Formats: sequence, structure tokens, C-alpha cells
Amino acid sequence: MVDHVQTQSGIRVLVVDDSNTIRRSAEIFLRQGGHEVVLAEDGFDALSKLCDYQPDLVFCDILMPRLDGYQTCAIIKRNPQFAALPVVMLSSKDGLFDKARGRMVGSQDYLTKPFTKDQLLQAVEQHRRAA
Repeated sequence: MVDHVQTQSGIRVLVVDDSNTIRRSAEIFLRQGGHEVVLAEDGFDALSKLCDYQPDLVFCDILMPRLDGYQTCAIIKRNPQFAALPVVMLSSKDGLFDKARGRMVGSQDYLTKPFTKDQLLQAVEQHRRAA
């Protein structure tokens, strides 16, 4: 039996984005940083993977079909098991309204796309220290 043991430096990160390009680049950057990565292509996919993978951090796109990032984050935060799970919103818009709305549904941070490897890994470090 293999238990989910995290590496010395790495944590388990769930990346939720309907863009295959964004998911793949985030996966590459995070793996290069020594982290375990789980990918989801929309909010429903993310919610189904939460229980199975028990991530330490979630990066969630805002604009997605069916269930957007705000709704996904709100559902995660309403579940007592995941209420303390840090969620970082991803958006191509760098607007104050989006950041404020993200905070209202419980997100801890906001990252503007396209992000660099350094920005992504810095966000992971920031939230790992806070945990």
C-alpha cells in the first residue's frame, strides 16, 4: 500500500483550469519545484478529485464553463474538511473587483495569468509557510 507521502520539500497541489496550456505549464513549473501535481479541467472535476487526492493547495481559474472558480472555491470552503485549504484564484484579468470577489468566497490569494514559474512557486511557498 502506498500512502500519499509528500517529499521533503514538496506539497500536493491541485490545478484547476479549463485551458490545457495553463494546466500543463503549471504542472511543469510545480513539478520542477518538487511538488506533486493533480490536474482538473473544471470545477466539477476539481471537486471530485479533492477527496481522493487531499491537496495542500489549490490553484483555481475563475472563468470556466459549468462551474466557475468563485463557485468552486465557495463549495470547497463550505466543506468543513477543506475549509482551511488555501485556494489561489487564477485569472487573465487583474481587476480589483475580481480580487475582492475571490476573497468574499474564501480565496487566500490571486495570481494573474500568464504567470511565470517564479510567481507560481512563490505563491506555493507563501501558502505553505502560512499553513
